[in-house]
Amino acid sequence: MAACRCAVILLVVLIWGDFSLAPAESKRPEADAPPQPARDAADSFVKTEVPGAHDDGVPAQAGEEPVLGEAETLQPREPEPRPQDEFQEELVIRPLLSGDIYSSFQFRTRWDTDLLHQGKKVSHYRLFPKSLGQVISKFSVRELHISFTQGYWRTLQWGQPFLPAPPGAELWVWFQDSVTDVDGAWKELTNVLSGIFCASLNFIDSTNTVQPSASFKPLGIGNVTDQRFLRYAVLPREIVCTENLTPWKKLLPCGSKAGLAVLLKSEKLFHSSFHSQAVHIRPVCQDGQCSRTSWELRQTLSVVFDLYASGQNKKEWSLFKMFSRTLTEPCPLASSSKVYVDVTDNPQGELFELSPATSTLSQAVVLGDRRTYSVYDLRDPESFGILRSLNVLLKWKGQDNGDMLRPLLHAERYVGGYGLQTGDIHTLIYNHHPFRAFPVLLLETVPWYLRLYIHTLSVTSKGHENKPSYINYQPSKDRLRPHLLEMLLQLPPNSVTKVTVQFERALLKWTEYTPDPNHGFYVGSSVLSALVPSVVAMDTNSTNDRPLFSSFFPCLEESGYFMRVYTEPLLVNLPTPDFSMPYNVICLTCTVVAVGYGSLYNLLTRTFQVEEPSGGMAKRLANTIRRLRGVPLL
Repeated sequence: MAACRCAVILLVVLIWGDFSLAPAESKRPEADAPPQPARDAADSFVKTEVPGAHDDGVPAQAGEEPVLGEAETLQPREPEPRPQDEFQEELVIRPLLSGDIYSSFQFRTRWDTDLLHQGKKVSHYRLFPKSLGQVISKFSVRELHISFTQGYWRTLQWGQPFLPAPPGAELWVWFQDSVTDVDGAWKELTNVLSGIFCASLNFIDSTNTVQPSASFKPLGIGNVTDQRFLRYAVLPREIVCTENLTPWKKLLPCGSKAGLAVLLKSEKLFHSSFHSQAVHIRPVCQDGQCSRTSWELRQTLSVVFDLYASGQNKKEWSLFKMFSRTLTEPCPLASSSKVYVDVTDNPQGELFELSPATSTLSQAVVLGDRRTYSVYDLRDPESFGILRSLNVLLKWKGQDNGDMLRPLLHAERYVGGYGLQTGDIHTLIYNHHPFRAFPVLLLETVPWYLRLYIHTLSVTSKGHENKPSYINYQPSKDRLRPHLLEMLLQLPPNSVTKVTVQFERALLKWTEYTPDPNHGFYVGSSVLSALVPSVVAMDTNSTNDRPLFSSFFPCLEESGYFMRVYTEPLLVNLPTPDFSMPYNVICLTCTVVAVGYGSLYNLLTRTFQVEEPSGGMAKRLANTIRRLRGVPLL
């Protein structure tokens, strides 16, 4: 027994010496290397029994080496996986048949960690922005989607965008089911985001916040679909400017110093027909089995450059003409940096000429159609050429560019009626598919000062009544919450579905009017969510490596793809009092007070003195003569 014990002790000493004992000169850290702890290798092993006690139960004394028993073994400890992050950037350029250019930036930061269920607080951030990570942890956010848009997307002229957004500011958030006070967290979150993005999100309150029951389902993984943890709000009057773009660019790992972000020049981006920037945060799967989750931050920026607004006399586009800069290097932290140019409508080069030419072509299924793209890989030095600069030049050849194909789903909205008491809201939904019918989920959010008459709701398609299969209506409360109307409609093939509802305008208090009340009051865009039939089979495998612009919305069916469409915002006039009357009253009152008070004050403060009247020249001459004659004076 003693021999076995000695053998075990000798084995432990040898192992311990291999991992923890080193020559004296090896323990001295070099001048250019940080000191390493001597127990790093030994810490990777744990004992099955608690060390520090002998076989006889007597505790080991201080400084005494612990002795391992016969039943004690050494087992390797699995190293904890260190959080990994990845950054990708893409630029998609799509020439429109109208002569305009649609440019879409996609920046994705993926972090393989869990910000919500870790035992300790995450304090180390590498690529993922710390400000957004702290927001997710503090407010227990499941998904966050925010967009700032200036202008309206012209669907009939430009087709469908990669990621739609309504005019103004839009924010919708899914909270974790562990949040007890969702309204309080929502209020604090809007104020924090208002400071991060330098926007007017602090004006979001209960009067413009709704809880949709069927729209805006989670885009990431998770089974949290309880509408109590969803909040949606839109500010259609929000103005987008440089103050919103600057903090958006600071969230990128390289900022605007390298990579595709160097093209984001504010004076060029805002001198366009359409501009939209967005931030989307959601949890995604790390692998096909979805054993672990990752956090995905996707920053998108879409801009449409108008040929006439840019002041160009010929249809010739380039990166320098659009952004006043060229590409010189990719972001050093990016694992993928590419530029895609859509050449689907230009197979033989009859519409436009692309320079420098590239032989790298890629095909992707986008919005139900197979598209072909010329690819410029910024991580390949050959893409920059001899000048070490990439300036993609697109020169149109044809004069008559034709018409763009009509999208399968399109919507419009306008206000009808006359006077300032009642009116109608008309929503037109177009299904241009020749033989396929599909359902559409319509979401209407109307402010409380437009009092809807829900009994006047009518839905017609091809002159016949189209009864909704699902209706969710939440009436408004004055100065507390807006109207919420959700309907599931079946759109017949090649038809126009008209949704009409009447409303009455409320009379506001004089303190509730905006500084420019005669301009009107904005009503947010309607939202249409639909699974549109696809021309080609969609790829439902989300783990495949695909371009970022083609893999945002989850695809569950091969025969259709998910699409979200926004209508125009409405501008409604309300009964407005004549605000010049108070001005006239104030002026008249001030005049009366000034005259009356001035006269009274003059009478009360003036000193009166009696003064003898003096005679004239004739009286003085007469008194002189009378004095000479000795007669009494007059």
